[in-house]
Amino acid sequence: MLFTVHKAKSQLSKLIDAALAGEEVVIAKGTKPVVKLVAIPQSRFKLGVLEGKVGNPPDFLEPLSTEELDAWEGK
Repeated sequence: MLFTVHKAKSQLSKLIDAALAGEEVVIAKGTKPVVKLVAIPQSRFKLGVLEGKVGNPPDFLEPLSTEELDAWEGK
């Protein structure tokens, strides 16, 4: 898709939707292409997805018991 700057200004929402749909959107000054509108990939990472499914992780800030501390110290 090739649009002039003037036409792109009046149809920006449509051009953004086209870019998000994977179409190549090029904006030209006169007849010379100068920029390409490209969608930014969105992250699908979500915190807490496995919450409650993998059990309780250890609390690494909790002090060790005497037996665990002795085992770490080789006693």
